[in-house]
Amino acid sequence: MKIESPKIPADLSSRNFHDILHEDYPELELCEIQQANFENEALHRGRLSQMTLKNCRFNHTDFENIDLTDIYFEKCDFSNANLSKSSIHRARFVDCKLLGVNLTDSRLGNVRFEDSVLNLSMFGNSKLEKVIFHHSLLKNTDFYDCKLKNIEFQNCNIDGANFEETSLKGIDLSTSLFEELNVSLPNLKGCKVSSNQAIQFVTLLGLVIKD
Repeated sequence: MKIESPKIPADLSSRNFHDILHEDYPELELCEIQQANFENEALHRGRLSQMTLKNCRFNHTDFENIDLTDIYFEKCDFSNANLSKSSIHRARFVDCKLLGVNLTDSRLGNVRFEDSVLNLSMFGNSKLEKVIFHHSLLKNTDFYDCKLKNIEFQNCNIDGANFEETSLKGIDLSTSLFEELNVSLPNLKGCKVSSNQAIQFVTLLGLVIKD
């Protein structure tokens, strides 16, 4: 599946998050931020566009209702950050840590998570379209009541992920690893799995396989 890449100009100026911290409508665009420490802060209804962010820390920061468009993140730490009700489009997360990040009630389109950690992250009640999870950890990640369209899990660890009330029709899990998943039988219809995973699902459903 091809997704749109972030549209970011080559020539960017350097900025800092603290420059807009107290603005009524905080906005940053056409810039780059490196090695910023923006932990335990709050930036509500912010808007970031056409930016690169590298080696930044956003642990426990409140970004509720943030709008992210045409953004490239590399080696950034969003552990336990709040990005609920966010809008994320044409974004790429490379080697990022999103442990326990809150992305509930959000909209994601043309987003790629690559070599990243999303264990215990929360996507509940969100809409994801054209999103790729590549070689990433999604252990115990919550996808409760999500709308998934054109989603790919490529060589990920999704052990313990929750897909309750979420249809997996058309979703290919065949290259990903898991010991158990939380998913109801009706929502498995149309899900693509490997032969070994099919046996795992049979076991998860409580059936006993006899030779």
